[in-house]
Amino acid sequence: MPNNQDIASKLKEVFQLMQLAGENRFKAIAFDKAAQTIDGLNDDINEYIDNKTLTDIKGIGKSIAEDIYVYAETGTMPVLEAFREKIPPGLLKWTQISGLGPKNILKIHETFGITETEELKELIDNGELAKLPGLGGKSAEKIQKSIEWMEKYDERCRLDEATKIADDIFASLKDLEGVQQIEVAGSLRRAKETIGDIDILIGANEKHIPDLFDVFTSHGRVTEVLGKGDTKSSVRTVEGRQVDLRIVKPKNFAAALMYFTGSKEHNVEMRSRARDRGMSLNEYGLYKLEENGETNWNAPQNFETESDIYKMLDLNFVPPELREDRGEFEIFENQEILDLVTDEDIRGVIHAHSTWSDGKFSIREMAEACMERGYEYLGLTDHSQTAAYAGGLKPDEVKRQWDEIDELNDEFKSTGKNFVIFKGIESDILADGSLDYKDDILEGFDFVIASVHQSLEMPEKQMMERFRNAIKNPYTRIIGHPTGRLLLKREESKIDLNELVALAAEHNTAIEINANPRRLDLDWKFGNKAKEVGMMTSINPDAHTIDGIDLTTYGVKIARKGKYEKERVLNTKSAEEVVKFFKMR
Repeated sequence: MPNNQDIASKLKEVFQLMQLAGENRFKAIAFDKAAQTIDGLNDDINEYIDNKTLTDIKGIGKSIAEDIYVYAETGTMPVLEAFREKIPPGLLKWTQISGLGPKNILKIHETFGITETEELKELIDNGELAKLPGLGGKSAEKIQKSIEWMEKYDERCRLDEATKIADDIFASLKDLEGVQQIEVAGSLRRAKETIGDIDILIGANEKHIPDLFDVFTSHGRVTEVLGKGDTKSSVRTVEGRQVDLRIVKPKNFAAALMYFTGSKEHNVEMRSRARDRGMSLNEYGLYKLEENGETNWNAPQNFETESDIYKMLDLNFVPPELREDRGEFEIFENQEILDLVTDEDIRGVIHAHSTWSDGKFSIREMAEACMERGYEYLGLTDHSQTAAYAGGLKPDEVKRQWDEIDELNDEFKSTGKNFVIFKGIESDILADGSLDYKDDILEGFDFVIASVHQSLEMPEKQMMERFRNAIKNPYTRIIGHPTGRLLLKREESKIDLNELVALAAEHNTAIEINANPRRLDLDWKFGNKAKEVGMMTSINPDAHTIDGIDLTTYGVKIARKGKYEKERVLNTKSAEEVVKFFKMR
């Protein structure tokens, strides 16, 4: 019986293959939209399949519903198989290469008859790719860099990808007999933006270990068992990720959780603090040291939680996201808590797109989706005119969009809905740092997010001047995804982020934390600088779909990791407070 994610992945593959086959764009988008809808569905899709009510789900039409019914019944999806016969499997991998869209992929394949990445690299090396009409030397160089970047980080995955795998396996284990404690550990618990192996830790008595490992190694996601021992088992999932499950005695759980959460640097400092206090800290617990400096295994210190261990080392509890040895010890030696932002603190969505540009849902649909999630406002920011490839808005379209927003706000107010849509724009920052409209248009927006989308490889000196001019522009209220990076796919632009953060704070301009897991930009590593200068951020999903709104949670994780307190996050504030910030130009 297929699950939601299984069906969503099949529909997503149809979308990708249709693009490569040059099929009608809107027909392809319908599959993408259906995939996203099903992936984010709270209910089990099999209930809809059994009752033949798939078309009751918004975004699933009769044709796609029939494809799903056939797949559920036979295990194959004819539309998918048909496109798989048309498109060689190696070309799907190419869709991950930055600078190589579906049209060029098809053109390269048809011109040279190649399907593998190694063959593509040879074309670049011998100069043949650069000769292809519509590409050229710069494009070939960009594609080469993207391939190098992909190969370098192929063993890692994004935070959202790791989270889905871990949540699924965690759910299958947490209620089993014998499980007294269970947590995800490692870099995923620390909310790193990319993840290698996934670590899960269980506290259970020895008699339950074999059964727990049997359930783990036979999970539906597991494609290979890498190892199965007395206290640790490792598997490879269908996504290619390694997942390690460790089982420890319940009395050792807190120490093991601290140890396997890491980071290595944080653990080194913790062990040093323990030794300075006559103790030894390891994955089994906290023990007194003998006079010769050896661990006295017969003198364990009593604790129940990680917090107890921190207290015994004269520290307050350090949230897992901060355990990177980047100033957390100085903070938690002196204060009990840091009021880090939480998912529950977010009161509205800022940075979202609609069908006016490259979004897939109308303004009304995006607003209603925000209301369903309990948010109080939507900052709509479609693309500006220079971004023609993304349906950027011409001045006359901007004014028509404003009229639609006014009508919706009037309707919401008259029907007693406590919700407002702000008139925003994601304005391209042009090469000289200017914004994408004349002042008479800019002054009509409630706020402007200024972002770089083109000439990302500009030299640092010019790029910094570009950003300086944008930040100093009185209409700029937020800088969007400042480095332009795409995690595991495209490197960041060369800019001095410390200077940028300080300049933004000086001009009372926020720099967003783009919550899309492909970006997670501004990088959390610059959180210390942002805290030092009091820079405001906004945790923005950059939502192009309704499901995209829910990406906000990944931005919250990165904000916490960057030490952002609730008070320095714009969209934790009320609509009235947000308006005040917008007006403080």
